[in-house]
Amino acid sequence: MSPNEPPRLVLATGADSTQVPSGRDGYRHLLTASRTMRRDHALAREAWLSGLSAPKKNELLFELEVLLKGLVCFANPRNHPGPPRRTAIVAVDFREPLLIAKDGVARVLQIARALLDQEERLFVFQRYLEHEITQDSARSRFARAGGAQETPEDALISLRHGFTHLHELMDALLRQEKIGFRAFWAVLGLTAREIARNVFFNPITALEFRPEFDRIKSPEVFELVQSVQGEEAHKLVALSFLALYRMIRYLELADMMADGSPSSRAYLAFAVLRSDGRALSSYLRTQAGNQLGDGYERELFAVSARNLGSRYEGLLAEGHRLLGIKGTLDGIAAKLRLELRRAFERSIPSANAPPPPAELRRKLQAASSALRPALKSTIMFLTKALGAKLDAHFVFDDLAAKREVGERLRRDVWMFAQIVRGFAAKAAVVRTPEKGDRWAGVESFRFVQEFLSYFRAMGYPLLRANDYPRFDQFMAAMTSLEETDLLDPTRLTVAVTECEAFHGFLTQVFESISKRDELAGTPFDRRAAAEALKLYLSA
Repeated sequence: MSPNEPPRLVLATGADSTQVPSGRDGYRHLLTASRTMRRDHALAREAWLSGLSAPKKNELLFELEVLLKGLVCFANPRNHPGPPRRTAIVAVDFREPLLIAKDGVARVLQIARALLDQEERLFVFQRYLEHEITQDSARSRFARAGGAQETPEDALISLRHGFTHLHELMDALLRQEKIGFRAFWAVLGLTAREIARNVFFNPITALEFRPEFDRIKSPEVFELVQSVQGEEAHKLVALSFLALYRMIRYLELADMMADGSPSSRAYLAFAVLRSDGRALSSYLRTQAGNQLGDGYERELFAVSARNLGSRYEGLLAEGHRLLGIKGTLDGIAAKLRLELRRAFERSIPSANAPPPPAELRRKLQAASSALRPALKSTIMFLTKALGAKLDAHFVFDDLAAKREVGERLRRDVWMFAQIVRGFAAKAAVVRTPEKGDRWAGVESFRFVQEFLSYFRAMGYPLLRANDYPRFDQFMAAMTSLEETDLLDPTRLTVAVTECEAFHGFLTQVFESISKRDELAGTPFDRRAAAEALKLYLSA
């Protein structure tokens, strides 16, 4: 599966297994089987990592795998930051992106050397033989020996061989005056093939997880995931939590890379973030409803006609619960799509024309600092929507997380309050199209569609997270707007009334959040919030 395809939740436990996980196994299955790896290979890798003496081995291994996946994701220009490209892709010079890829390859080689330890000497000796042996038969025997991957050490040596050649190839390409897209795509295609062939270090599946990196450390969140009733709901919630936590780790790694030299290496971590974020958003938007509906249908048809009356209330409550989970996952998908689009099109400098190093470092870290609270607030929204009231400090094991989430929530409340007020003002003055003028109605309805998209990304999480007392009435008004393709004055009037009430509620919430202990002494930066709102509205 490519990094831009949605993940498969029916995952293999081994090379030839297609068993579907059941019950509470969904979380464990995502950790152990989202990367297709034979069980004996997985055990050999765990044993190798456990016996490794390299300092910070887990951090090095995570960086290695993000770089490998980043090189594959970076081959796709859709994962490059910058405003939408107006120039034909064949006319774009990919020199700078290839320089970034070359630096990523160099860092992979550096990490592989650190992880190989004693085996690194063997590799250096093999490289010496490779240049000294002249007979074809001897060279062929050497190539076959270097390609064997029976152990993780063999796989790292194989990676070292392939990436050393790729580094030299990229270095030769960069001597040209211009690097076209086909050359850029070809060399990174070879890189992807080298990674895909690796038995033990092949992290290019979309939304794949590993037990050494991705276990949920918060006992409260873990118990919450395990408490979700229903096989499909449990798998979807586990996938969402694991992916959101993994994206926060991508940002932490991007921060570290941006602080190093060269800072441009962070583009590879951001490419993985964009790819995984797009995959999660797409999967939740297109598949969550079908999976939840299929599970509910199976449960419903398992009830006999004789017991249907006695089970009616319970089935009705279960349907409403699943609708709430679907709405929550839809909100997460919309929020991710909006946040990542804003960051990649407005905040992160273009990879084709990066600014000077100091400015690049500042802008990359600023983009990461803006995205991290957005992801954390999304996780907190998911916990609240599942009925838990957890403290951000324990959810993220970070003393600053509570303040970060509080500041972000306060800003989101203020921003959506302005959007609601603007929608109500626009709707109050819009004129009903003349009779028979269908196209005028379509044009007038455009601002309603824009408001609904912002509601899905920002408004729905705020409704659920703050226990809005008129939740059902507001949702009914929004649903009625979604169910028509033209402007309906009656439905619009009801929506405006609900929006005005919601605006008043948001104003109260804003004042309440500002009085929290974690925000004491932190004034609200209205100007920065207004600038952020402009970016959201223009994204």
